[in-house]
Amino acid sequence: MSQEYTDEDGEIATKMARRAIEEYIDIKLVIKNSYGGKFVEKRGVFTTLTTVSGELRGCIGFPEPVYPLGEAIIRSAIAAAVNDPRFPPVTKGEMDNIIVEVSLLTKPVLLNVKNREDIQKSIVIGRDGIIVERGGYSGLLLPQVAVEEKMEATEFLKSACWKAGMEPDCWEDPETSIYTFTAEIFHEVEPRGPVFRKILKVEK
Repeated sequence: MSQEYTDEDGEIATKMARRAIEEYIDIKLVIKNSYGGKFVEKRGVFTTLTTVSGELRGCIGFPEPVYPLGEAIIRSAIAAAVNDPRFPPVTKGEMDNIIVEVSLLTKPVLLNVKNREDIQKSIVIGRDGIIVERGGYSGLLLPQVAVEEKMEATEFLKSACWKAGMEPDCWEDPETSIYTFTAEIFHEVEPRGPVFRKILKVEK
C-alpha cells in the first residue's frame, strides 16, 4: 500500500491526539492545530484508545474528509476519550495507562460488484476497512480490526453489519451499500512513548 504520510507526520498526529485529550480532560481546553501542509487538508481520521493490557477504551472518528486533518485529529481524539457511548469518560489519571492510536483514512469508495457473492472476494484483509450502510443504519470497522481479531472477509462483513445494528447477513442485501477505504495507522508503543507506524499483514 502506498504511503502518503511520513513517520514524522504520524508522530505529529499521534502526539497531537494525546495532547488534545489531556488538555481537554485537564482544563476543558480544545487545542488548535498549529501545523500546515497535510494537516490543513480535509481527511478522515479515527482515534483509538486502548489500555496497556489491550482493552479498548474508546474509538471515534470521521470516515469522510469533512474537517482539515489537524482539526479532525483533535475532534476525534477528544470524542474517543469522553464521548464514546460504550465507555465512561476517560479520566486524567487513566491517561498514564492508555495508548493512543491514530488512523489516517482515504476517502471511502463504494464497492461495485455484479454479484453480492463477490463482495467478500473484493475485500483484502489487512488493506481494507469497510463501511456498511442501509437506511439510517451504518457500521464502520477499521482495517486493523480484521487483522487483530483474525477475521476472514465474510466475518469482517458480518461484524460491520452487527456494529450497524443490522442482521449479520445485511451485506448480502442489494439495498445495503458497502464502502472500502484504507488507512495509515500510527500508535504509541507505550503511554507517551515513541510513535511507530502499524504495518498490517495483507492477505492476498
